[in-house]
Amino acid sequence: MLGPLTPEEFREHLPALASLLTDAVDGGASVGFLAPFDRVAAVDWWRRQAPHVASGAQCVWVAETGGEVVGTVILHREPKANAAHRGEVRKLLVRRDARGAGLGRGLLAAARHHAAATGLTLLVLDTATGSPAEGLYRQDGWTPYGVVPDYARDPAGALEDCTFFYRRLP
Repeated sequence: MLGPLTPEEFREHLPALASLLTDAVDGGASVGFLAPFDRVAAVDWWRRQAPHVASGAQCVWVAETGGEVVGTVILHREPKANAAHRGEVRKLLVRRDARGAGLGRGLLAAARHHAAATGLTLLVLDTATGSPAEGLYRQDGWTPYGVVPDYARDPAGALEDCTFFYRRLP
């Protein structure tokens, strides 16, 4: 995995990023969208992230296998002065047929190393309680700090609990 995408690379990757997002929602992942969720909506969501990528508020990485984008993660930098030390990991997505090969762990490591190298000292994230992602975060050294019941809806619309995590950086 290389560094985060440049704004130009981000725009070039929009179709692949949209495919990842629709795959996640189609697979039942609670990533902020309700089914039915189509490619047009996915492209639109990613396009709305372009200004944040261009400003440096968000860094986006992709993982590729055989020339195809099969994973992504976003590192969001907090713009408030009292939170400039903190970042949030968002939209860690790995295509369903590419899971289990360590891509999620690699994407997390890339975001974490970049965060530390650019002065961040704390990362946070959240995920559906009991999801495979929760296990990944625990195995990767993240510390849970709370569960909020009925925090979000899964793609089918059912309410589900959410576990919040943090990770201190050197």
